[in-house]
Amino acid sequence: MHISQNKFYHYIFFFFLSIYLIFNGGNSNLFIQTNFILLSFFCFYCFKQKNYKLHFLKFYEKNRNIILLYLLFLAYLFFQILPLPINTLKIFNPEKLYLLENLNPNIMYSTISLSPIDTYFQILNYISLLLIILIFKMLFYTNRHRNRFNIFMSFLGFISSIIAVYFYLSGNKDILLIKNSFYPDSATGFFINRTVSAIFLLFCLISSFELFREKDIKKLNYRDNYFLKIYLRLFIIFITLGIITSFSRIANFLLLITVLYYLFYNIYSNKDKSFNYLILFVIIFDIAILGIYFGSSHIIDRFSFLKEEFASVNYDYTILSRLVIAQFSLNEIKNFIFFGYGAGAYEYLFQLKFINMGNNFANHAHSDIIEFFGEFGLLGFTILSICIVKILLKIYSINCLNFILISFLIIILAFDFSFHIPLIQVLFVLYFSLNKNLFS
Repeated sequence: MHISQNKFYHYIFFFFLSIYLIFNGGNSNLFIQTNFILLSFFCFYCFKQKNYKLHFLKFYEKNRNIILLYLLFLAYLFFQILPLPINTLKIFNPEKLYLLENLNPNIMYSTISLSPIDTYFQILNYISLLLIILIFKMLFYTNRHRNRFNIFMSFLGFISSIIAVYFYLSGNKDILLIKNSFYPDSATGFFINRTVSAIFLLFCLISSFELFREKDIKKLNYRDNYFLKIYLRLFIIFITLGIITSFSRIANFLLLITVLYYLFYNIYSNKDKSFNYLILFVIIFDIAILGIYFGSSHIIDRFSFLKEEFASVNYDYTILSRLVIAQFSLNEIKNFIFFGYGAGAYEYLFQLKFINMGNNFANHAHSDIIEFFGEFGLLGFTILSICIVKILLKIYSINCLNFILISFLIIILAFDFSFHIPLIQVLFVLYFSLNKNLFS
């Protein structure tokens, strides 16, 4: 069977996404480094193809300012790991100098970052993020290519959900590199954290819904269109089941937003009525499963993603909770206000300030926006924010997909830590890139 050049390159790209999924969303320094090397070679290989190179040049020409601004952000992260004389460090990070004088008063040089090794790997991760955008825009430049990407993501979500639910029903035992025992009563699949798993599945659900609404799919002959929609309905059922059994409150809240907005948008735009029936089925299917299996009270609790946090507000730092950790992280910002404590260095900061916590520790702030501000400082956070605002301004209209992605962006940044997972970062930039007005 002959495979076209585009398909071959697409399959390589899909392979990278699959590897991200299998290895806990790429959330390890070893994978970040390995992935950076492989993506660099693949990007270079794409440049050798004249057609892809032309697409890159077109992309760069239209988005030069955003790319240069992002490169400035990367340069700033490199500055965080440069060894600076102690007298100079006093200017950029007086809090670290204070800590160093207590721990090692004879040190001569140090970096702004509290953990330069972790910051180094985060730099590689952010470079990989740029490489993925470049590769995606070189390879997926037609509606047919974007549909192929959505079909793959829908199928990947289907497989991931089956595995997650199977592990959940089997008692969530650890299998080789797959760690399920952290959440024994939730479906986590290939991920350690249930919320990250469910948010990944939400992206897969979006791909399935977008395929139903895609005009080019409807142009297929009756037989191909008929079987594709059967497969998509099956994928949607299992993807939804995977999100439900994760029991992540924030993910289920986002699920509710997603299905309701697609339903209202489709009714308002007078689109395909069969899609409305599908959305209604998803809602009924969701409620029926929880109503029968878990009881009616669990249905309400599953969407109240802030209920536990506000019901147990306690700022006693001897008792760790989500709000206590977020409050601590917010308070530490003023100590590293301008240049931050280093990308990826949050766990090191926590261990320095909570010396007597024993085996209890936190490696994230439970609020991505607070943690990013603390990591990058005012300067780095401002550069990145301007970059994101410029990207969002390129969206000429708020369509269904953009509205959902922006809702995800705001809610996850404020109340979760999933944006620190490389795969979730990748999916956000890829799904924003699917917009025809963005990165074109």
